Amino acid sequence: MKAKLQHDPSREMNSNRPSIVATKRGDIQGDGIIDNVLLTANKTPNSPFRKNITLVVQNGSTNHIQQIPFKNNVGYNPTLFLGDFTGNKVDDILVVIDTGGSGGAIYAYVFSYINGQMRQIFNSDVFNNDYKYGVTYQDQYKATVISHKLKEKYILDLNYKGKEYLTDIYSKNGVLKAPIEGWVNPLSGLYPVDFNRDGIYELEAYQRIAGRYNADSLGFVQTVLKWNGQVFGPDRQNVAIFGGEI
Repeated sequence: MKAKLQHDPSREMNSNRPSIVATKRGDIQGDGIIDNVLLTANKTPNSPFRKNITLVVQNGSTNHIQQIPFKNNVGYNPTLFLGDFTGNKVDDILVVIDTGGSGGAIYAYVFSYINGQMRQIFNSDVFNNDYKYGVTYQDQYKATVISHKLKEKYILDLNYKGKEYLTDIYSKNGVLKAPIEGWVNPLSGLYPVDFNRDGIYELEAYQRIAGRYNADSLGFVQTVLKWNGQVFGPDRQNVAIFGGEI
């Protein structure tokens, strides 16, 4: 299948035909036979932008091909990762696509072969809708980040932003000149990490914290997600800030 897509001249000349943009091999169905996993997409002339991105799984024993479309099927740099996220010693599939937006957002999906069917067990849209935050500037050069889902509060020290930044929004005694609300961007990074070194991967999710405007980064919300048998639930969450000059 891969050879045909790569060497068919009509496909190379017709941008409306899909081409292979990523490939991996692994035991997806747990039968001990290696399967082929591909991402196909329509290329855009003179651009890295991809359309109609589709997951293709070819059964290693039967050669049966299953095509799995995405709701968000356009973007840049679509990538594949195979690893065990559910603990059943079978490879699952992680797909990440850059949206190209100014906030660095991504589309991300995880698929797992469960009870004889390929199931989507993670979707970045669902994650973004579930993990909501409030970002509020406070007096004395601080900002608070409220994680509504986890019911936790993080306090950021803004002194590292520098004198020019602070004097623009604070009076000399450290009181805000006017209320300021920031926000947390949608998912901008999703990385497989085997924290326990037990062969089972967790997902580490990154969301950028924005201050007065999108380019005014205050840090990142980092959430480690772990499969609990039904969904990827939060194992722990932290906020990381940027360092300032000494």
